[in-house]
Amino acid sequence: MDRSDNERGGGRLFQRRRPCRFCLEKAPIDFKDAGLLRNFLTERGRIVPRRISGNCMRHQRELTVAVKRARHIAIISFAEER
Repeated sequence: MDRSDNERGGGRLFQRRRPCRFCLEKAPIDFKDAGLLRNFLTERGRIVPRRISGNCMRHQRELTVAVKRARHIAIISFAEER
């Protein structure tokens, strides 16, 4: 019983991980910078996961805290209107 990789689900293409934008640019994550934070939110207002955004673990955590702070003081909205 010889099955190809695609039938078993193991034939996925491996894509190289994106380097962390904040590590490369040495840019600080500031909760007052709404334009920067919106790059890491979906249309519905959710925080984009690390595997998609390409952030390292440290900067993803900092980004999450910054988004939550900005939401709390109403710089960015919790959810977008439909």
